[in-house]
Amino acid sequence: MTDTQKILVVAVIVLGILISMTIPPSIGFYFGEKNQQNTSGKALDLKDTTPENKTIETVKEIMYNDNYQNEQNNTNIGKIYQKLENSVVQITSTVTETRSNIIINGNPLQQQASRLGSGFVYDTDGHIITNNHVVSGVDSVDVTLSNGDIFTAKVIGTDEYNDIAVLQLTDDYSNDPISPIPFVDSAQIKVGDPVIAIGNPFGLSNTMTTGIVSQIGRLLPNQESGFPIPNIIQTDAAINPGNSGGPLLDNNGNLIGMNTAIESKGGEFAGVGFAVPSNIIKKVVPILIEKGEYDHPWLGISGTTLTPKLAEKLNLPKNFRGSLINEVVKNGPAEKAGIKNALYTSDKKIASADIVISIDNNPVKRIDDIISYVSENKSVGDKVSLKIYRDGDIMDIDVVLAKRIATNK
Repeated sequence: MTDTQKILVVAVIVLGILISMTIPPSIGFYFGEKNQQNTSGKALDLKDTTPENKTIETVKEIMYNDNYQNEQNNTNIGKIYQKLENSVVQITSTVTETRSNIIINGNPLQQQASRLGSGFVYDTDGHIITNNHVVSGVDSVDVTLSNGDIFTAKVIGTDEYNDIAVLQLTDDYSNDPISPIPFVDSAQIKVGDPVIAIGNPFGLSNTMTTGIVSQIGRLLPNQESGFPIPNIIQTDAAINPGNSGGPLLDNNGNLIGMNTAIESKGGEFAGVGFAVPSNIIKKVVPILIEKGEYDHPWLGISGTTLTPKLAEKLNLPKNFRGSLINEVVKNGPAEKAGIKNALYTSDKKIASADIVISIDNNPVKRIDDIISYVSENKSVGDKVSLKIYRDGDIMDIDVVLAKRIATNK
């Protein structure tokens, strides 16, 4: 057999193999008989189908399940809205604004302006919860229910540090259905949990938006008070001006927080909103109702998180964790207990400092850990035990917490 003949033989064999792979012997079954079986009303057994049919049927099943789940979720959200329709209110306060750019008879123009916000019913005694910044500077506000009825409420308690205020309805509301919102433990929420926000953005009453918990345990700077608000919940649910003071809810309609602020360059929603957690509200509000104010426990320190670079400069291992104390307030609780200010070199670099590595045996990795722990777990007069690293030694220092003193006033 010549080489040419050998090549022809091999080519014929290869061609035969390719044809057999392309057209299966049971092609009639797959495209004829099997289709007839499927149209007969019998359930499709995926074990006996081609991979292509398996994929198609699986996709159909997934799409059906997803659509069913979405319908169920939409139904649940609708029921939550109906259940809480009489729990969320609009708050309108009238404030005097000074227009420094308009001068009349040598004095800046003063005019009345309306400030809009949201709130929610706390109990059946007519107490309404909202943000302090919604009602700051006024003694009474108008509260509008979902049915359009308007009542007068007086401000009976404020906590500027946590941006919480309590109102008391002063008009007779006995003929109106108001329903308190149930609280849940905000410490149990997780990143990714679905959330619902209800409020009055831009004065558009009873607006509902949805999203997820984007992050937890944030510190929210508070320029008014000078102290950050701890354990803030971050969400991507749409929150805009007018939502302040409205509830942030879980997917069962329970309160997990109060919408308070947004991160935005233009003043409108940019995908990042913040809510005061329900655990702080539960702790503060009863005292505001009783006393009108809330005394915050205070260590009297300012500090920063110990970063790897900072640890290296202090000749510590890069993985050393803690909160470095920059400064202690004179005659404050920390100074009285023996905690010291940081020492600086002539070029203003830290030479040595006290480093808090635990509080009541809870590890401290960031300054946030100290602020959050004291805020949620302690009261004025309580004692906390700090484990301090100082110049190679570790010591335990007990500090008796005092009432917080405003440092920016």
